[in-house]
Amino acid sequence: MQVILRKDVQNLGEAGDIVNVKDGYARNFLLPQSIAEVATEGALKNREQNLARIKAKQEKLHQEALEIAKKIEELGKLELAAKAGESGKLFGTITTKKLTEELHAKSGVEVDRKNVSLNAPINKIGEYTMLIKLTSKVKCELGVVVTASEVVKESVEEETETVEE
Repeated sequence: MQVILRKDVQNLGEAGDIVNVKDGYARNFLLPQSIAEVATEGALKNREQNLARIKAKQEKLHQEALEIAKKIEELGKLELAAKAGESGKLFGTITTKKLTEELHAKSGVEVDRKNVSLNAPINKIGEYTMLIKLTSKVKCELGVVVTASEVVKESVEEETETVEE
């Protein structure tokens, strides 16, 4: 089935593109969510008229994404403090939600947590890299440094004594 994309779809195309997809994918996902429309004769004529507007909108979004990427890169590294044990292992994991909240607090840039990916789960003290996908063409990396805000003594002996009693 040929459809015209209304929005950018990762691994499929950008807004305004005409793509071939399987019928089920179009009927069950793209069309109900208004991500695409069926490429009929009328829709193709309408696309021709709106193509300049779509491209201008994409260019504006691209420029905004470049400005946001510049702000993020100026930040350098994002420093977080978390409660940890003596071995350096954190109590809990630092999630992408926490990272985006911290990024917003430090730089004023709001990023959707779904657009953030990590090179490894953040569950120990150390340095990590966070990849932020602003658009399909604009991506930036930000270093994350995790330090211990409070070191909790890990005592195995005390836990076994309380179980025996």
